[in-house]
Amino acid sequence: MLDDLDLSNIADEHARQAIQLLLNLVETLSAENRALREENQRLRDENNRLKGEQGKPDILPNKRPPATNHSSEEERHKERPHQKGRKVDQITIDRTEDCRVDRAILPKDAELKGYEPVVVQDLVLRTDNVLFRKEKWYAASTSRSYLAELPPGYDGEYGPNVKALAIVLAYGTKVSEPQILDLFRSAGCQVSAGSLSNWLIHDQDGFHAEKDASVEAGLRSSPWQQADDTATRVNGQNQYCQILCNPLYTAYRTTAAKDRLSVLDVLRNGRPRTFRLNADAMAQLQAVGIAQITRQRLLLALPWEQDLDEATIHALLTTHIPQLGVQARK
Repeated sequence: MLDDLDLSNIADEHARQAIQLLLNLVETLSAENRALREENQRLRDENNRLKGEQGKPDILPNKRPPATNHSSEEERHKERPHQKGRKVDQITIDRTEDCRVDRAILPKDAELKGYEPVVVQDLVLRTDNVLFRKEKWYAASTSRSYLAELPPGYDGEYGPNVKALAIVLAYGTKVSEPQILDLFRSAGCQVSAGSLSNWLIHDQDGFHAEKDASVEAGLRSSPWQQADDTATRVNGQNQYCQILCNPLYTAYRTTAAKDRLSVLDVLRNGRPRTFRLNADAMAQLQAVGIAQITRQRLLLALPWEQDLDEATIHALLTTHIPQLGVQARK
């Protein structure tokens, strides 16, 4: 609409100049708004990438259809036949079954010339409910009973395969818990919502150990780390999801607070806190405004250049500086 606007048709010189200035201002503000929106989107994408998420996808414009007129035969588009990739080499054969020709249709002089292999993939989801009969022995000499153990991986009312499948569906393919329950129950496995939740949350020491090893490797992989936090709810309480990353890894840890000690816990991968009073610590205490008399009492209360665990340093502070405030103690 503005492209068709001709200001020369406006007779009033002052009105024409005012409209010209107004249009220039609108154009400037529009350009600034567009630049700010793009900058804001870039910052949001960068923040998401630091959290291990993805930014806004860069959607390319539609391609123009190829031209039908070409200057030479060599420039014409030659369609190539589609070739499917081979998957047979990657497939594990679970069983072999012979398919036989109906003998009634074979001539009397027919001879078997071998087999033509055809690999067919299928997936079976079925129950494998087992009634274990555990031997029970009693010895009068010891006045005690001896009961056989279940096979490794079996404990409680469910076997290891259904638990492993639940973890894969929940964390590998992002299937919600209600949908996992529907799948299991449709296959004939009666699982409660509480049992499924326990499988996904509790007794995951192996996964925790793997996660800790990954974080330790990530901390050693670079001389710098990027840290950020975002609010999260845990059992109805406001806490903080701490994101620790560099270009080689991303790790998450939930903390009750986001103060200096919490960030240090994240940077140390949750190892027990260790404290040391030395020249660097005294300079830091002075920089944050700890009174000189308190710093002098610290020199008397704490050993110099010696590592202390958290319980020990709190006990020493309580004994020698009992009037120390909460913030100063922190």
